[in-house]
Amino acid sequence: MILSESIEDYLKAIYTLQEKESPVSTSALAARLQVAPASVTQMLKKLDLMKPHLVRYKKHHGVELTPHGEKIAVEVIRHHRLIELFLQQALGMSWDEVDREAERLEHVVSPHLADRMAHVLGNPQFDPHGDPIPQKDGSFPVSDLMCLLKLEAGQSGVVRRVRDADPELLRYVAGLGIVPGSQIHVVDKGPFDGPIHVRLHPANGQEQYALGQTVASQIFVELVAG
Repeated sequence: MILSESIEDYLKAIYTLQEKESPVSTSALAARLQVAPASVTQMLKKLDLMKPHLVRYKKHHGVELTPHGEKIAVEVIRHHRLIELFLQQALGMSWDEVDREAERLEHVVSPHLADRMAHVLGNPQFDPHGDPIPQKDGSFPVSDLMCLLKLEAGQSGVVRRVRDADPELLRYVAGLGIVPGSQIHVVDKGPFDGPIHVRLHPANGQEQYALGQTVASQIFVELVAG
């Protein structure tokens, strides 16, 4: 079944948004794809009529992926994240550049080429930003992460994921040394949604950084005991 890039983008966006809400509202989908709500409604009606069914859509209730639609969405995500890692490791591109390029290439990579990239890369589990890469069978590696915002003063964690939606944010945190694999310690948390004061260790001694709520909400860590 050959699908257009637009349809694949819709399926991927619905899959991603389902992590937060299900069914997914048309307004949330419109915001995610940066298109008019009326255009979203028109596309969802089209997808709901396709055979085999890709989505289940009800007006005023939102949309959900069918198992077939979910399988396609996961395959597109697999292509995207493998491409990101390949661009970084093979071509030396920075982690703030690879998402944009992967968005263009994810639709034209065949499953066979994706399998070859995975083999060459050593069957990786995570992309440059720490997002899990679906395996060939559609399963995801298991990880138990906490948003940095949830850590209390005195707690530490190893950075495992930084959301890749904003290239400027990626460049900013990378400049501070906050990348997957770095260890971060929460020194203090400002009251009333104030900044989070953190220290990286052991790389830069006692130097501290004040991270705003917007930045901290994009960073996910594996909690370090003790």
